[in-house]
Amino acid sequence: MPGTVTVVKVAVGDEVAAGQSLLVVEAMKMEHVISAPHAGKVTELDVAPGSTVAMDQVLAVIAPHEEAEQ
Repeated sequence: MPGTVTVVKVAVGDEVAAGQSLLVVEAMKMEHVISAPHAGKVTELDVAPGSTVAMDQVLAVIAPHEEAEQ
């Protein structure tokens, strides 16, 4: 949903865990926490605090960890 980014908790290159809070978007007078869908590395982060975001805009990209070689 359209809104404004209020907090960014990660940077490109950071390792994140599944469910980890990445950023907060204020929309419709509510704060919405955006969390990592899976563990991995932040490869793209296209917002900063104060950025306005559009409906369906990609805010961050998390590249999943590669499977450990067996």
